[in-house]
Amino acid sequence: MPQRQSGAAPDVAIEFIQAPLADLDVDSIVVAVPGGDDDWSAGALIADAELDGSLKAALADADFNGKPGSTFVLPTPGMLKAKRVVVVGLNADDASEEDVRQAFGAGAMAAKSAKSAAVACIVPEGAAGATGTYRAATEGFLLGLYDFQTYRSGDEKPNVERLVFVGDETADAGEGVRVGQALAAGVYLARDMVFEPGNTIYPESLARVAEETARHVELEYEVFDEVQLAEMGAGAIVAVGQGSEHLPRLVRMTYTPSGESVATVALVGKGITFDTGGMSLKTGAGMVPMKTDMAGSAAVLGAMRAVAELDLPITIHGIIAAAENMPSDTAYRPSDVLKAMNGKTIEVISTDAEGRLVLADALVYAAGLGSEVMIDLATLTGAKVVALGEESVAVFSNDDDLAEAIIAAADESGELFWHMPLWDSLRSQLDSEIADMKNTGGRGGGSITAALFLSEFAEGKRWAHLDIAGAAWTGSSKGYTPKGATGVAVRTLVTYLERLAEA
Repeated sequence: MPQRQSGAAPDVAIEFIQAPLADLDVDSIVVAVPGGDDDWSAGALIADAELDGSLKAALADADFNGKPGSTFVLPTPGMLKAKRVVVVGLNADDASEEDVRQAFGAGAMAAKSAKSAAVACIVPEGAAGATGTYRAATEGFLLGLYDFQTYRSGDEKPNVERLVFVGDETADAGEGVRVGQALAAGVYLARDMVFEPGNTIYPESLARVAEETARHVELEYEVFDEVQLAEMGAGAIVAVGQGSEHLPRLVRMTYTPSGESVATVALVGKGITFDTGGMSLKTGAGMVPMKTDMAGSAAVLGAMRAVAELDLPITIHGIIAAAENMPSDTAYRPSDVLKAMNGKTIEVISTDAEGRLVLADALVYAAGLGSEVMIDLATLTGAKVVALGEESVAVFSNDDDLAEAIIAAADESGELFWHMPLWDSLRSQLDSEIADMKNTGGRGGGSITAALFLSEFAEGKRWAHLDIAGAAWTGSSKGYTPKGATGVAVRTLVTYLERLAEA
């Protein structure tokens, strides 16, 4: 079992201190500075004055450009208690929240590389206001510190243990930090789950993580095993999981607001804990990264972890459809016909198009809970990567307003989402001679036909499908996202829910 599953929170103590920089008992001080000599914030000017003007001189000599994500480290030999000042690029006057995230994420990485146990940050007021700016600074800093070390032998790499914000803890600033911590905790949990190998995360253990998380943050939860799923008529998810000794699970986590609920939303995650392709076996090289095929369920788990800390007036169901897709003498086969929970029949063309099958039953189940809006997430198609590249998320929906609201939340969260078409003219690619539909329509327009398949199980609800293939994992460190699992869509989902609550 994974070791950090319940809380999955960044182990960093955060506090506010109003004190001269020279008196701060920290290893590093992070200060935001624009490029050039103009428009320095009050905090940056104080830092330069404490260093007798050497900060401006050093930055000018280095041609520091001040772009978000850029850094410059200046030692402070005896001039301050802090050993160094970490300069991050940021024009405070017109900085977006994403600029702030990038800046303080880069600052966290630089401070960590310098083996700083305690770090002070001078956060300028910025265009986002105190709540938005401190939220973004907290998110960026904590997300930049993420490091999955569970299976490394030897001494654990040192990490930042204490974060000090220089200034008074106003109500707005404190609220920003609180929400930023909640979001970071959700992303940490999602990243942890995607990093875990298939021998530790399988349907039963993923369900246990969800149960432990629900207990930790006081969410309702329910877990259905393979027998209960068969009794419910969930023939698609049962078939996908029947080839493995680790049999499928369907998990429901529910956040209920303390007051009146203005909406009911379901977040539905594909949880293929390892995907061999089943009888339609993948190549060896293609199988290696398939522990990440449960990243949709990890995003749901992380989002539910985060919303539990926020007092949103929305009923939120987090649904995880978990199965391990393995070949064996009990596995489902190409040409099998399955019956989903809503009675629709599916001819299996490829057992490697299994994610849409588990989601089909999960969507029908979510609709039955009274959900007015359903959003599913899945590492679903290679066609999405071909169309939009690795980093982005494709958004399909039967409701343009819903799609645009999700994309607006992604823009606010600094994630790259794009609205894709759901063309009915391609639906014929799913026609079957012996069943209601096939489970794949072939290579052409593959991400669209996959979404069209899922739309058959939306049950008349407002529905969106997020194809996160490629975006769930990065091969290189970028901004506040270290190499590996990204935790994509956690913050976008939470931001969407926040904006829905405000509507």
